[in-house]
Amino acid sequence: MALSREQIAQRVSQELQDGYYVNLGIGIPTLVANYIPENMEVMLQSENGLLGMGQYPTEETIDADLINAGKQTVTIVKGASFFDSAESFAMIRGGHVDLTVLGAFEVDTNGNIASYMIPGKLIKGMGGAMDLVAGADNIIVTMTHASKHGESKLLTNCTLPLTGKGSIKKVLTDLAFIEIKEGKFHLLERAPGVSVEEIIKLTDGELVFKGDVPEMQF
Repeated sequence: MALSREQIAQRVSQELQDGYYVNLGIGIPTLVANYIPENMEVMLQSENGLLGMGQYPTEETIDADLINAGKQTVTIVKGASFFDSAESFAMIRGGHVDLTVLGAFEVDTNGNIASYMIPGKLIKGMGGAMDLVAGADNIIVTMTHASKHGESKLLTNCTLPLTGKGSIKKVLTDLAFIEIKEGKFHLLERAPGVSVEEIIKLTDGELVFKGDVPEMQF
């Protein structure tokens, strides 16, 4: 069974480490804030100028002046700080973010990512995606494995305009957790109840695996 958006975020949270500075992109990545393990200190950074972003607010805690880069209302944690976007991007470009979690339209076997533009459709802009993929070594892309029409998003070569080249090493989809290396997709884990054959069928790029591929644990 394919993972829900919340389950994808929950699995990503298992990749967090104590003391990490983490940037969460728009979409599925923002949900990771709700699954930070207890007793773990992680500082979430938003490129609009916030370090120390918390979980989504409840009706009682909502503050319309506290927003993330996607204009969603958020909360803050103890020790949070605010600054202008120039300082925010200095953190990103300077390599001070330990983990970046992004959404994408396509990823290919060379680690290229297309995440900001679909020809013929109105897109508000790239945002900080290009800076994030260039300034971070540890990036996890979250997305559905295929489009709503059943077309694979894990390709031999991206067909859409690129956000970054050779920058993606890990992809977590609703079907699988995959590492990109040596020009191939390496299947590390599969969603509970999803077979390796189903994943192969929906993967355009070369997919390899060793032995019995374990199911994700939650």
